[in-house]
Amino acid sequence: MGTLYIVATPIGNLKDLTQRALEVLQGADLIVCEDTRQTLKLLNHYDIRKPLISYFQHSKLAKIENIIDELRQGKRIALVTDAGTPGISDPGGKLIEEVIRSLGDKIKVVPIPGANAAIAALSVSGIPSDKFLFFGFPPNKKGREKYFGEVAEAKHTVVFYESTHRILKTLEQLKSVLPERQIVVCRELTKQFESIYRGGAEEILKILESDKNNQKGEFVIIVGR
Repeated sequence: MGTLYIVATPIGNLKDLTQRALEVLQGADLIVCEDTRQTLKLLNHYDIRKPLISYFQHSKLAKIENIIDELRQGKRIALVTDAGTPGISDPGGKLIEEVIRSLGDKIKVVPIPGANAAIAALSVSGIPSDKFLFFGFPPNKKGREKYFGEVAEAKHTVVFYESTHRILKTLEQLKSVLPERQIVVCRELTKQFESIYRGGAEEILKILESDKNNQKGEFVIIVGR
């Protein structure tokens, strides 16, 4: 039986790949990734040449079965996501679930820890993080009101992700339900234009609206108590 390695990859700065992750990728028989184009940027940077297979949110069951068959044949498979840790608000979680369901204790699933945007953001937030709730991404449309209601009612620090397309809408909703709450918004963590904004939702919204460049990239939002 093979081994499935859950490999965290950089969220921006390619130097954040750990030595252990590098060794696992170099030794893998197959790398399963969310987007082959994104993963190739990392692999080319480190001069790694390995077979790639894409696995994303809408992959068919047959693809999961193919990966499981490779594991049955004794292959060393590395699972990566576009950025960060697989399975954390990421389609890789479903693959891991299915592998364990099908192969049980026969399969060895090994974590190769490293970068994670939520943890990186919490570490610089200045907001208590001894207890926190991770909410992933807000729903695109249906369910957003309920989602932000749960954020408002949370008894601990809340951390969640948002895309460039909905960051202004999200801050508007936070301004509505949490006008006085301390918020930290981290943009493009570890990348060239990394920015960290602290204050109330209305204050941060004005900063982002003042310059469209401030609205670009991937966001982590932290809501304090």
